Amino acid sequence: MTDHLPALYSFRRCPYAIRARLALVQAGLACELREVNLRAKPQALLDASPKGTVPVLVLADGVVIEQSLDVMLHALRSHDPDAWLAPTQGSLDDMLALIERNDGFFKQALDRCKYPERYGAEAVHQARADATSWLAALDAQLAGSGYLFGRNPSLADMALRPFVRQFARIDEAQWAEQPWPHLQDWLQRWIDSALFAEAMQTYPAWTPGSTGPTFGACRVASE
Repeated sequence: MTDHLPALYSFRRCPYAIRARLALVQAGLACELREVNLRAKPQALLDASPKGTVPVLVLADGVVIEQSLDVMLHALRSHDPDAWLAPTQGSLDDMLALIERNDGFFKQALDRCKYPERYGAEAVHQARADATSWLAALDAQLAGSGYLFGRNPSLADMALRPFVRQFARIDEAQWAEQPWPHLQDWLQRWIDSALFAEAMQTYPAWTPGSTGPTFGACRVASE
């Protein structure tokens, strides 16, 4: 890690890492990006966080933040220019409750829909029903204003979108046929945004002993 920048261990396609990077870009919080190969995890990652998952943010003073939502909150509490933590409807607690449900109920269903060969037919059938009910409920929540908590993007929108994107990519033709116009538009606006492009830049895998690229310093518009 450099003398001045935090180090972010990340994996480009991981939805947890995506949402952490979104918040870092939004906050303009610069860090050294360390893109890792999850099949050959560097010892520095395991030393910082024995759980061995990403994202992990190691601050300049050595403090380790090893949960994606905590990385988001850390970044936005340092600088929240578009008030992601203060939605125009609902509260931060409301958003955190929805994110917790996403990370538990929906993530389990998502994994079973994405990797049906790992689970029995009954479990996969239930997962598809659970995912459908969850996504339909999000579509209904978005109907009023286009965002989950009011008229502007919020923490909840950015924390959930990477997981909805992952579901949509399982079968993109089938996704396009679903009766969820508000959800589909909400996802596509984000995919088309400068923020998404910045957060999803491709970087080479980090080599231990080297310095990774600086990431997050160039803030762009949310949507």
